[in-house]
Amino acid sequence: MTIPPIDLSIYADEEALLQGLRRGERHACACMLKHFASRVYAVALRMMGDPQEAEEVLQDTFISACKNIAHFESRSSLATWLHRIAVNAALMRLRKRKRYEVSIDAPIETLEGEDIPRQIEDWRHYPADRLLDAETRQVLQEAIAALPETLRTVYVLRELEGYSTQEAAEMLHISENAAKVRLHRARLALREQLTPYFAGHVAPEAAV
Repeated sequence: MTIPPIDLSIYADEEALLQGLRRGERHACACMLKHFASRVYAVALRMMGDPQEAEEVLQDTFISACKNIAHFESRSSLATWLHRIAVNAALMRLRKRKRYEVSIDAPIETLEGEDIPRQIEDWRHYPADRLLDAETRQVLQEAIAALPETLRTVYVLRELEGYSTQEAAEMLHISENAAKVRLHRARLALREQLTPYFAGHVAPEAAV
């Protein structure tokens, strides 16, 4: 989405912007888009895992926000409200997808028909510089995008967007305990998905 240059100085602060939105000023909607688009797009991209679909979620979010601004009661910040709308818009699109989920507890069957436990690499102990290089970031992003929607959404909100578990639960309309369970499963699922990648690299203990 291309955003044209907009003079944000017309509104002194978020409250002034909010009043403009409530008065139905078109310029206010444009200012809201300009001010919050990058943050909304970021969470949409992480949840959708696809730039085009993230763009569609971004558009859905701001169209819905401008239409429903009268329902915004200022109990949270405008940014949090927009994130909630973005999450809901993303979830609506994600529900249309069908994903095959592999249980992280299920054993692996060998060619001889024997079951062996899944060996999951604990990559949390790898050096920070190794985890932050471009290649590894790309692998992590792809692994997150491959998570089932119920796990990916809570993981993105909790671990990447900085919301508390309670806040993530409220945004997803689930209990805090359910959010904790999903977050735990997401972490384990990521460890399983990333095991083949990290198993091919030398662990820090082995390098000593």
